[in-house]
Amino acid sequence: MAPRRPYWRGYLKLSLVTCPVAMTPATSGSEKVRFHTLNKDTGNRVVSQYIDSVTGKPVKDEHEAKGYERGENEYVLLTDDDLEAVELESVRTIDIETFVPRGSIEWVYLETPYYLTANDKIGDEAFAVIRQAMEAEDVVGISRVVLGRRERAVVLEPRGEGIVVWALRFGDEVRPETEYFTGIDKKSDAQGVSGLEKVIKKGLKDWSPAMVSDPIQESLLKLIDQKKKAKKPTKKAPAKSRKDDSEKSNVIDIMDALKKSVSKELKSRRAG
Repeated sequence: MAPRRPYWRGYLKLSLVTCPVAMTPATSGSEKVRFHTLNKDTGNRVVSQYIDSVTGKPVKDEHEAKGYERGENEYVLLTDDDLEAVELESVRTIDIETFVPRGSIEWVYLETPYYLTANDKIGDEAFAVIRQAMEAEDVVGISRVVLGRRERAVVLEPRGEGIVVWALRFGDEVRPETEYFTGIDKKSDAQGVSGLEKVIKKGLKDWSPAMVSDPIQESLLKLIDQKKKAKKPTKKAPAKSRKDDSEKSNVIDIMDALKKSVSKELKSRRAG
C-alpha cells in the first residue's frame, strides 16, 4: 500500500526546539468496498446536488455559504474570509506545553489517530530530540491543533521513530461510566470464575490484525469476483424487446446474494 499524502503540514514546537512536520491519518477506509447509486432502469450513476429549499432550484458551488442558525429560518452568513479571520496559531503549529504520564489518558477520550513525522531532512534532528525527550521521561504531550476548521485537543505519543497523534474527544462528549456501571451485582461464583479462567488461558494468543478481519467484506469481494467472471458481453437486443430482456437479465439483488454468501461463509467457519 502506497503511503498517503499528508493531511496536515505545519510545525512541532517544544520550548525553543521547532521543526517542520507532516501529519497523516493512521487509519484508512479506502480499501472497503463501496457502492455507487445507480438508476436501475438505465444503469447510469445517480448524482446528488444541493437544492434551494424554497425555490426548488439547484445551487451552484460558488453560491454556497456557511450559515449559523439564530432562529427559525434565520441564519448568520459566514464567508470563507470570515472563517479564515478567526484562525488560531494552532492552525499551523503544535506547541507542546503540558505533559502527562504515559498511559494515564483513558481510552474513551482517544478518537482519531494520526502519524506525525518530520517533513524536512533539516528538521530530522529536532524532531528526534523532541520524541526522545518525551520517551525518556515516559510521558505524552498535550497540545492543540486545528483540524477541519475546529481546534482540537491532541495527545502526542512517541512510537518507534515517529510520534502518534491522537485527536481527543471533548470532555462534554464523554459520558461518565458511573452512570451506567452502578447497580451491577458484584457477587460472583468462585467455582464459575475458576472454570472461565481456564477457558481464557486456553484461548490466549498473541495479538494479530487478522483477529479483526471483516467476514462480510471478504464474502462481498468473493461475490463481486464471481459476478465479474459470470458476466458475459451480450448482443444489443432490438429496441422492442429490450425492456422484456432487461427484466430477465443478470440484474440481481446484490444484497440478497450477499446475505446468502455471508451466511454460507459463517456456517463453514463454524464447522471448521
